[in-house]
Amino acid sequence: MKTRLSNLLLVPILLSQMIFLGCAGLEEDPTQNWTAEELYTNAKGRLDDKFFAQSIDVYKKLDLRYPYGPFAQQGKIDIAYAYWKMNDNASALMACDRFIREHPEHKHVDYLMYLKALVYFNDDKGLLGIFVSKNLAERDPGSARQAFDTLRDLVKRFPESRYAEDAQLRMAYLVNTLAEHETSVAEYYYRRGAYVASINRAQAVIETYPKAPHTPRALEILAASYEKSGLPDSKSKIDTIINLNFPGLRAAMAEDADSAWWDFWSKSNNAEVSGVDASEPDIAADKPWWKFWVNDGKPPQE
Repeated sequence: MKTRLSNLLLVPILLSQMIFLGCAGLEEDPTQNWTAEELYTNAKGRLDDKFFAQSIDVYKKLDLRYPYGPFAQQGKIDIAYAYWKMNDNASALMACDRFIREHPEHKHVDYLMYLKALVYFNDDKGLLGIFVSKNLAERDPGSARQAFDTLRDLVKRFPESRYAEDAQLRMAYLVNTLAEHETSVAEYYYRRGAYVASINRAQAVIETYPKAPHTPRALEILAASYEKSGLPDSKSKIDTIINLNFPGLRAAMAEDADSAWWDFWSKSNNAEVSGVDASEPDIAADKPWWKFWVNDGKPPQE
């Protein structure tokens, strides 16, 4: 009985010691008494040194303790950039949307729209991933469309923005990319005998992207699909359009008669025949042009 009583008396003592030791083991946050300026300066220094995860931690403290004021606003801009550099696209998009929603009249909203478009533009699961899947019909160009819509809104809302020129260049590239994707899907359906589907896809390319380099290819798919569908009058109309708008196309294809007509479009003379300059800016041989961003994508400062 005495042993049990002694054990019961020891319980609160042991608990108090555990609590004391636990508290003693906790380190104090050295930033707990910092001002908004001190927090921002520390976070910005880590960001400049490319310690993105560390900078995000400090920016979060700044946002939690001082949610208002110029340092908080700049911190919300910077953290979106930090997330992007860490390839955390979901968090970067959320940060961009949050800032645009909370500060719609801020002078750097154009940057947040530009950064948001860059996130979509360089999303390997979206734009650059369009040409990875083996099944053309299953590829998802969603990120490319979202990038285009965001860039279009940027140019429309801020035509004098420092990001407007780059936005227009990317929009042109996206149009060509989306047109190529849709044309490839139309060809995919044609090769499998799904002529109604190939007609619909080819028509969509012609109507949506009339000036894209892949428009003549879409016209050829449309003409061939009409022929396979037993619609000679419709095919004749498309033939007329091709001959009027791309007079050198059929002649060039005739010279390469040994190949299937769709293989013609993989040849180097495709851009010349279409009459559209599909070349990309030759900025650096070891880096694609779309990896160059205004001010390296860095956020503007107050």
